[in-house]
Amino acid sequence: MQFNSIDFMVFFPLVLAVYFVIPRKGRAAWLLAASYYFYMSWNATYAVLIGASTVVTYVSGLLMGCFEEKKVRNLQGRKKLVMVLCIFFNLGILAVFKYGNFAIDSVNKILNVLHISVIERRFNLLLPVGISFYTFQALGYMIDVYRGDVEVERNLLRYALFVSFFPQLVAGPIERSKNLLSQMKEIAEIKLWNARRVASGAILMVWGFFLKMVLADRVAILVDNVFDNYRMYGSTELILAAIGFSLQIYCDFASYSTIATGAARILGFDLMENFNTPYFARSIRDFWGRWHISLSTWFKDYLYIPLGGNRKGAFRKAVNIMIVFLTSGLWHGAGWSFVVWGGIHGFYQVAADVLKKPRERWREKLSVRTDCLSWKLSQMLVTYGLVVFAWIFFRSDSLPDALRYIGRIATRPTPWLLFNGGIYELGLDRVEMNLLVVSAVMLLAVDLIRYLKKQTLDAFLFEQNLWFEWAVVIGLIVMIFVYGEYGPSFDPQQFIYFQF
Repeated sequence: MQFNSIDFMVFFPLVLAVYFVIPRKGRAAWLLAASYYFYMSWNATYAVLIGASTVVTYVSGLLMGCFEEKKVRNLQGRKKLVMVLCIFFNLGILAVFKYGNFAIDSVNKILNVLHISVIERRFNLLLPVGISFYTFQALGYMIDVYRGDVEVERNLLRYALFVSFFPQLVAGPIERSKNLLSQMKEIAEIKLWNARRVASGAILMVWGFFLKMVLADRVAILVDNVFDNYRMYGSTELILAAIGFSLQIYCDFASYSTIATGAARILGFDLMENFNTPYFARSIRDFWGRWHISLSTWFKDYLYIPLGGNRKGAFRKAVNIMIVFLTSGLWHGAGWSFVVWGGIHGFYQVAADVLKKPRERWREKLSVRTDCLSWKLSQMLVTYGLVVFAWIFFRSDSLPDALRYIGRIATRPTPWLLFNGGIYELGLDRVEMNLLVVSAVMLLAVDLIRYLKKQTLDAFLFEQNLWFEWAVVIGLIVMIFVYGEYGPSFDPQQFIYFQF
């Protein structure tokens, strides 16, 4: 069940209607049932997987709590054994369903080079939607219990709801037990009808639908056309498509997180922020502090810091950064192009550390001012360019395709397309392209408010006159219905991050 579907437009109001009237003690059970129905609407069989992950991490937490209470011998050793077995089980399921065929194909390529018989057996498995998200969320809880950062959750129903909470189940944000699980412990105390909170959630949902249906799905038409037929195009079209993909993936993923945050807020829960104007970042490190924040902080807390972080010297720090970003690339997809994408971002950060002092010396010699707008804008443009370059590997079907795509940018100049109307033949006509530009300007305005005023759209509108607030919300709703990409002739675009 996708957020941008008729099914969800029926499902969510029904969930709300019951949630608002049932006895307080029944709220968690109702949301758990709704969450499992939401997940099973894709494939009922795979509810077994999320159920297994839930039970194993729940029992692991109980065992570690039991060891603590009974003060058993070799306490840390036993807790570590439980944690390792739990991680092995959960990552094992993830490996089989997500990386099994990728591993076989990679081994076969090596065997072919060595002229050895290849492995013919492949897994005929459909990737369960959102498996990477709920697996990491459950593992985060279990590791927190091991560290003593959170108390053991003994209520299975409440813990199961934490793992499967439908607004953020299949594409994040990847919530922490300190935040979401602690709120669920107070679910019976939530004051359901809070006009400001409900209005805030509704505004966020409307903005999320606008980002997805008007912006992301529209630019996807151009992006898909060019990337799928890149051999037919030159540098101008290919660069436009790469920039278009940077817009598409931002709007697509941010839209899901925004709708999820809005829906959760209406239900009385506050999810963590997942995006904070990432394309205004002034460095790659800054970018990752603003993009997919829940995943970035997850890898920092549960992988980078345990590896040693920056505490064991410059070389070890560089190795740790590369391990984290290569792992992040693999998390995003079972393909070498994703691994290379992660490696590129890791290389950016290592190179920035290595070149930090030389850059500072050159700035001093050239008397470059770093406290002015021009310097900040130049940093943003360079960072954005580096991010867009890396996105080519992320979007391409394979690593060779990405390299050929970049090769055509370098060797097939077509600047005249900017002046002869050729850009209107890439999948979007003049009217559609103009609508895309207008929508992108609206996104820029909202992100500028977030960047300069540190306010999300709902908080900003609450400070304005009521007529302005209503005008903006109604205007967005009208644009969604009039210009949104949907209808009998439209193939609904699945959220990009569902595949991860």
